[in-house]
Amino acid sequence: MKICLFFTFLLYLVSSIHAYQVSHDGRAIIINGERRIILSGSIHYPRSTPEMWPDLIKKSKEGGLDAIETYVFWNAHEPSRREYDFSGNLDLIRFLKTIQDEALYAVLRIGPYVCAEWNYGGFPVWLHNMPGIELRTANGVYMNEMENFTKLIVDMVKQEKLFASQGGPIILAQIENEFGNVQEAYGDAGKAYIQWCSNMAQSLNVGVPWIMCQQSDAPEPMINTCNGYYCDEFTPNNPNSPKMWTENWTGWFKNWGGKDPLRTTEDLAYSVARFYQTGGTFQNYYMYHGGTNFGRTSGGPYITTTYDYNAPLDEFGNLAQPKYGHLEELHDVLHSMEKILTSGSVNNTNLGNSVAVTMYTLDGESSCFFSNANETTDATISYKNVNYNVPAWSVTILPDCITEVYNTAKVNTQTSVMVKKLNDAENEPISLQWSWRPEMIDDAIILGRGQSSVHELLDQKVVNDTSDYLWYMTNVYINKTDPIWSDDMKLRVNASGHVLHAYVNGQYLGSDWATFGIFNYVFEKKVKLNPGKNYISLLSATVGLKNYGPHFDTIQSGIPGPVEIIGKNGDESIIKDLSSHKWSYTVGLKGINNKLFDENPKYNTGKWDSHDVPINRMMTWYKTTFKAPLGNAPVVVDMQGLGKGTAWVNGQSIGRYWPSYLAEGSCSLYPCDYRGPYSADKCTSKCGEPTQRWYHVPRSFLSSDENTLVLFEEFGGNPSLVNFQTIEVGMACGSAYENKTMELSCNGRPISAIRFANFGETEGSCGSFGKGSCSSEQDVVSKCLVQASESLFGTTNCGNNEKRLIVEAVC
Repeated sequence: MKICLFFTFLLYLVSSIHAYQVSHDGRAIIINGERRIILSGSIHYPRSTPEMWPDLIKKSKEGGLDAIETYVFWNAHEPSRREYDFSGNLDLIRFLKTIQDEALYAVLRIGPYVCAEWNYGGFPVWLHNMPGIELRTANGVYMNEMENFTKLIVDMVKQEKLFASQGGPIILAQIENEFGNVQEAYGDAGKAYIQWCSNMAQSLNVGVPWIMCQQSDAPEPMINTCNGYYCDEFTPNNPNSPKMWTENWTGWFKNWGGKDPLRTTEDLAYSVARFYQTGGTFQNYYMYHGGTNFGRTSGGPYITTTYDYNAPLDEFGNLAQPKYGHLEELHDVLHSMEKILTSGSVNNTNLGNSVAVTMYTLDGESSCFFSNANETTDATISYKNVNYNVPAWSVTILPDCITEVYNTAKVNTQTSVMVKKLNDAENEPISLQWSWRPEMIDDAIILGRGQSSVHELLDQKVVNDTSDYLWYMTNVYINKTDPIWSDDMKLRVNASGHVLHAYVNGQYLGSDWATFGIFNYVFEKKVKLNPGKNYISLLSATVGLKNYGPHFDTIQSGIPGPVEIIGKNGDESIIKDLSSHKWSYTVGLKGINNKLFDENPKYNTGKWDSHDVPINRMMTWYKTTFKAPLGNAPVVVDMQGLGKGTAWVNGQSIGRYWPSYLAEGSCSLYPCDYRGPYSADKCTSKCGEPTQRWYHVPRSFLSSDENTLVLFEEFGGNPSLVNFQTIEVGMACGSAYENKTMELSCNGRPISAIRFANFGETEGSCGSFGKGSCSSEQDVVSKCLVQASESLFGTTNCGNNEKRLIVEAVC
C-alpha cells in the first residue's frame, strides 16, 4: 500500500512540475509568472491533412508565432447523434500534439458554433430536426446537446493532458462565438444563454482562462475579445482583462461568382503594430493557413472549395511572400520589446493630423511607436532632434526610441510569384483517357416513386444534410377542359437560392441558381403538358448551408414553394398551386449513393464506357487514371472546361468544383493602394475569370503508381482539358530599403537567372520593374546581394530620397 501511495505521489510530482499556470491582468497573458504578449495564427485541422500539419506548424513557428488557434467542428465530429468521428484529418488530439511537438501554445475554440464559412456554422443538421429545439438560445434541448459535445471535447483533451494546467499546450479555451453580433435578435433568452454558457464552461475546470469573442457583455471571468480588420480601438469590458484580438482577418473568403480578394501586406502589418502600440496583448491571424474545404464542408451558401483567405501560408502550405516574411520581421521586433510592452508605463502624444507617438518606459529604458493613420499624407516626426519619415497609414517601431527597426509600409521581404508546372510524369491532358457513364434518372424518379412522401414541401435540412441532392416529385392531372389549359403554360417554382434542375414528364426543362447572399429566387419556364397525368420532378442541389446571422439555422434550403402551374385565359392568369399536393422525396443521386467514386463501389451497377465520351452532357460521370506529378511540390488539378460538380481522387473528395461560374463585377485597373481602411471589396482581381479553376490534391491522397480521378458533372462540361500540375516559386523579387539586408529564396530550388536589379529608385512591380529617376552607377548583379547600401553598390544621385535594392530572380 505504501509503495502504491509513493508511486502515486511520484506521478503527481512529475505531472505537476510541467504544468503551466495561466492567468492574466489588463496588460499581459501570464504563463508561470512570465508576462507575455502572444502572437497566434489560425490553422483549421480539417482544412488540411495530418501529413501537412507538421510542416504548417513548423513554418508558423519559424514565422514568429507563439500559438496556433483552431475551432472544433461539431458537425464533422458528430455527423449523427452520438456517433463520433475523430479519424484522419479530424484527429483533433493528433493536431494538438503536433502543436505541442513544436513547443507552441494552442488556443482551443470549442464554440461549438464556429461560423468559419463552414457548412451550417459547424452545427450538425440533425440538431435542427430535434423536436422542440431552438439553437443558440436558452433552450433546454439545445443546451443539453451543446453541453454534451463540449464536455466530450474537454474530457478527450484532459485525458491526453493537453491543457496547460496539465502540462499541455492549450493556454486558452473559447465558448460560443461572435454571439454578441446577433444577440439582440434573441432578446432576454439570449442574455440568459450567454450566462449559462459562462457557467457551463467554468464548471468544466480546465485550468486555463475562457474567452468569448465579440461579446461585450461577457460575464466574468470570461474574457471578451475582438474580431475584425482592426482592433486597436477595442477595450475589454473588464479593466482586469487583457486586450485580445481573436481574429485579425488576413484577407477574406471567396464565394462562387466572387472576385479574388487581397489584403495587402502593409495594411495587415499596420493593423498588428497599431494593436500592440495601443496596449494589445494577444493577436491571432485568421487565417494563418486557410486550406481547403474538402468534401461538402464549405458553407455560405456558395463558399468556394478554396479557403486560401490570402493567409501568410497559402492554401497549399507555401510561404505567401511578402506577407509571411514581413510579418515575421514584425514578430521578432515585438518579441524583443515584450517585457517593456507588458510592464512598462505608457505615454501617448497626439501630434495632430492622425499622427501619434507612444512611448513605453521601464527601468530607465524606453521603446517607441510612431504612427501615421493619415490615408494620403506622409509625416515627418521630429523626436529628440532627429527627423523620422513615417509614410501614410504606417507605424514605425523604434525599440530604443532612437533607431528605426521596422516600418509597416517598408517591405524588406521578397515577393514570390507562384507558377504552375506541367506534370512531368506524363503528357497531360493528352494522356488522360476518359471513360463515362450517365447518372441514372430512372422511372422511379420520372414517375415520382420516392423513398417517402408527404402533402407538403419540405425544408431540405429534414434529411440531415446527408447529400447535396434531394428530389421533390409530384404529379398533376390537367385536362383540355381545365381553365388553366392553354398553349402558354409555365412552371413557376419559388426556390431557396441553391441550384434547381426541373424535369417534366421525364424531359429536362431547365435549371437556375442564385448568387452569394441571395436566399431565394423564382424559377419560371414555359412548359408543355400532356392532357391527363403529368409528372414533375425537381432536383434541389445545395451548395453549402448558411453559416452566419441571427437565426441562420432556420433559413430554408431546398424548395420552400410555392410550386405553381400558370396558365393564360385571355389577359387573365390562372394559377394552380401544387405546394400541398402529395410530394415524394428521394435523397441523393444513384451514382453518389452507390459510391461510383470509390475504388470499390457499393454495388456493381454496370460498366464505364470508354467510347464516344460525351461532352457538355448534364448528370454525367467521368473517370480517368493518372500518374502523380514528380517531386514534392503541391499538386493541383485544372478543371477548366467543366461546369459544376464534385471530384474525387482515389476515392477521397477534393470538394465541389464550379469553374463555369465566372467572377462577377468590376475590378480596378490601377495598382492596389494599401493606404486606408481595408474592406473585402478593396483590391479585388480576376473579374470575368473562373471563380476557381485550380483544386488542391494533397500529396497524401496520391499513390506512387496509378491514381484515379472521378468527376460527377452536374451541369455539363468538357473533361478533355483537365490536367494535373504542381505549384512552385517561378520568380522571386527581392526588396531591401537602404541599410537593410536582402534575402532571396526559390524554396530550395536554384536561382537560374537575374532578370532585373537596381539600387536607387525603382518603378513598377514584380515582373515589370524599371529603373526610376536615380540609381547606383555600379553593376548591381555582379555584387554579393547582402545589404542595400551605397558603400556596397556605390553612390547614387538620389540625394535624400529613399533608396531601395530591387532584384528580380528567375527560379
